[in-house]
Amino acid sequence: MRITRAVVVALLAALCTALPLSGASAADEGLLRLAHLSPDTPPVDVYVDSVASPDSGQTFPGVGYGTVSDYQQVPPGSYAISMRQAGADPDSPPVLSTTVEVGAGQARTVAGVGAFADLGLEVLDDDLTPPSTGSARVRVVAAAASAEQLGVALADGTSVADGLAFSDTSDYVQVPAGATTLQVTPAGGQPVSLPVDVAGGSVYSVLVLDSPGGGLTVRPALDAAGAAAVPAGGVEAGAGGAAGSTGLPVAATAGLVTLAAVLTVALGWVARSARTGRRVATGRHSTGS
Repeated sequence: MRITRAVVVALLAALCTALPLSGASAADEGLLRLAHLSPDTPPVDVYVDSVASPDSGQTFPGVGYGTVSDYQQVPPGSYAISMRQAGADPDSPPVLSTTVEVGAGQARTVAGVGAFADLGLEVLDDDLTPPSTGSARVRVVAAAASAEQLGVALADGTSVADGLAFSDTSDYVQVPAGATTLQVTPAGGQPVSLPVDVAGGSVYSVLVLDSPGGGLTVRPALDAAGAAAVPAGGVEAGAGGAAGSTGLPVAATAGLVTLAAVLTVALGWVARSARTGRRVATGRHSTGS
């Protein structure tokens, strides 16, 4: 049994070493995410660098129109955000850059907005306060170049956003949870009925986008799924929307799988050895059968 415990302890120690651990609570840190909301801008590589620790930056390649990343939990401080054409030399001058300040308990979205000829980076303040029971909180992000201004209303006529200009973002409003139809009306155009489903207790940024086939489409990006649950992880490059994520880097996830497999094999080996009365060899491989 001493050998069994030693194997388990050693493997669990290796597992803990392989995974990124943080002693800081979520309340002590901030949340930062990225969005590509410029319809005619090709995919970009996005660089996020801590001003205080430039060597700890991250790169998100090939981020395409309509993509909203999951949040990254970051220490409070200043972060330099830069965008380069997808595949460009990392040392080349960025197409766009800005600095965003993220405080403890704050959430920020840095979005590339507007037409390519007038492309800009907008820092959005995200309010993740949960709504009342049976409701959701939503805001509208106007990211469709085909609508210079637009209005958004619920099926019963309740206004969600009115006179919202292209590349602008509305305030959050509370709406009934569940499946509904949004009436999106571009300035000078006819209303378009677009289905959307928002879960109770959640917070969303509803993106109004140019549809690849023409016209408009809406895509709800989840900001928070309750008082303390926010989507966390990396950027789903070019996929659009806020896709699910394990929240672990690829290397850590692979390490977890590998170590779990090793743990299973090792425990099985020890169990078989105990049943047959064999000693487990140490320091070299046992070749006995």
